[in-house]
Amino acid sequence: MTINSVLTAFRLLELIAEVEKVGLTALSRTAELPKGSVQRYLLTLKEAGWIAETPEPPVQWQLTSRGFSVCKNAGSPSDIRQIAMPHLNNLQLITTETIHLAVPDARDVVLIERLDTSHSLRAFLPIGDRNPMHASATGLAIMSRYDNDQIEDYISQGLLQVAEKTITDPSALKEKIERARELGYSTNDRGLSDGICSTGAAIVDAEGKPIASVSVSGPASRLSPDKLEKYGPKAAAAAGAISDEVYKLGPI
Repeated sequence: MTINSVLTAFRLLELIAEVEKVGLTALSRTAELPKGSVQRYLLTLKEAGWIAETPEPPVQWQLTSRGFSVCKNAGSPSDIRQIAMPHLNNLQLITTETIHLAVPDARDVVLIERLDTSHSLRAFLPIGDRNPMHASATGLAIMSRYDNDQIEDYISQGLLQVAEKTITDPSALKEKIERARELGYSTNDRGLSDGICSTGAAIVDAEGKPIASVSVSGPASRLSPDKLEKYGPKAAAAAGAISDEVYKLGPI
């Protein structure tokens, strides 16, 4: 198998993961590849145990649990998760809201842990979900630790709108990031999901590089501006405690 073939196979896996279930025609159209070629890749990935057809018609493709079993032992995310868990549990006890732990991946943040609230009305993102940094509290927290050149580079690639109130104006985003730098935590008012607000803080390594972030999320009806102002420092304290433990362990 050539390098290009390997890259194409991984690209198809990523596309399937983004939509959870997808048919051959839709996958071929999104990947901009002939259906015959995509079908061959799909059969190879099926044989390797990475994907499977859905049991009910029409036939669609979905990831198997193989991805989780392989990735659960990946170095950095799982190490951070292990370090973070006691602090995430404590943060949830304090706030009683949904707690998220995410790591940066290119222009996105990927959710690696979620602690659900007991409230019936709550924020929900599936583990493995990825979202643009500028649209989420976890992403904004990470961006607040970027230098200005990194911010400009991010903005130059466009600001995708994923919800009605997603920040898509470069000046507004810069102001939001600067505010997060001043406070030590970010806030997100329905920028990722309609009706959901959140506050987040970055977890950094010994050099101050953001390696993850934690957030408190919930419906706007509960997470009013004064609640975000109250919970933001709590999220920052949790992120700071996790960062301190990361320093002690060295590079992860």
